[in-house]
Amino acid sequence: MRLGTPTGPRHTPHPEGTAEPGRTGTGRVARGGLLAGLAVTLVAAGLLAAGKGQVPISPTEVLGSVLHRLGLDLGPLPSAVQGENALWLVRFPRVLLAVIVGASLGCAGALMQGIFGNPLAEPGVVGVSAGAAVGAAAAIVSGATLFGPWTTAAAAFLGGIVTTMIVYAMSRANGRTEVVTLVLTGVAVNATAGALLGLLMFLTDDDGVRAIAFWQLGSLSQATWAAVAVAAPCALAGLTVAAVLARRLDLLALGDRPARHLGVDTERLRITAIVATALLTASAVAFTGIVGFVGLVVPHLIRMVAGPAHRLLIPASALAGAVVVVTGDLIARTVIDYQELPLGVLTAVVGGPAFFWLLRRTRARSGGWG
Repeated sequence: MRLGTPTGPRHTPHPEGTAEPGRTGTGRVARGGLLAGLAVTLVAAGLLAAGKGQVPISPTEVLGSVLHRLGLDLGPLPSAVQGENALWLVRFPRVLLAVIVGASLGCAGALMQGIFGNPLAEPGVVGVSAGAAVGAAAAIVSGATLFGPWTTAAAAFLGGIVTTMIVYAMSRANGRTEVVTLVLTGVAVNATAGALLGLLMFLTDDDGVRAIAFWQLGSLSQATWAAVAVAAPCALAGLTVAAVLARRLDLLALGDRPARHLGVDTERLRITAIVATALLTASAVAFTGIVGFVGLVVPHLIRMVAGPAHRLLIPASALAGAVVVVTGDLIARTVIDYQELPLGVLTAVVGGPAFFWLLRRTRARSGGWG
């Protein structure tokens, strides 16, 4: 497999002035239908997830509680006071944070696959997840309290952003960024981050080791309204930037030289996309720990259904990522009574086999890795 080139047949975006999927006729209907279907699925998954737990609440009561808070006296309310408290103090923050995390990782994966021109790229390529892990571990081991209860999350966010910037700076030469160099630099930085993480775990006590291990496994158990309020603006900013870049990413699929002839500043495009990816991924993992495979598998599957046009691929990947994380968290906390599986472990159990299948499918379609 050649780094920086698509492993399957190259999809060429339609030039300006011609019909493009998602713009006219049946293409627009298909685009709207896919996004609407994903949105409805996300709402249904959210209502179901909010109602499941030790205090069961029906989806109609969940919806009625939301409408009541909006000033609309429609639908039934939870029959018990503890049900209403469980919804608004525990479950809704958790569901909303799952939506933010899933949308951020799905969108970040679509961006990375677009700028690398490779459907098997994912946000971890530029070291953001590894950097976030080192930042969180450093905060845990040092016992720092600079940001109070937000210290670990802030350290993880900064670690992810700083690591990404280091990878990007080290991969630049003569005013340009080589994609292959960027990937190899990311591999080296990820290895270094892994060594630092192991050293921090060696230096700390048993409680520190458990805290670092728990953070690495990924979980939404610490979700609060405050966490939602911090993560949401970062995710919204990253999603907005991704939507703005969609058309230029389609042109980049033609190759760097054709894209430059069509007026795309490919260097600026890659810088902006990498910064947006770092922002999305760092804000997601800062509050939940590492949740793997969402940014890799979800955009690839959406591309198989919807095609390569980024104006559809990016929002659809965000919605599908949100559905996956909301559903995964629901399974993680309900599959075993009175226990909760780590979300990152669950996504890896499902995402690992899915990735192997994608590898085999990609290799079969391209006739080998040559």
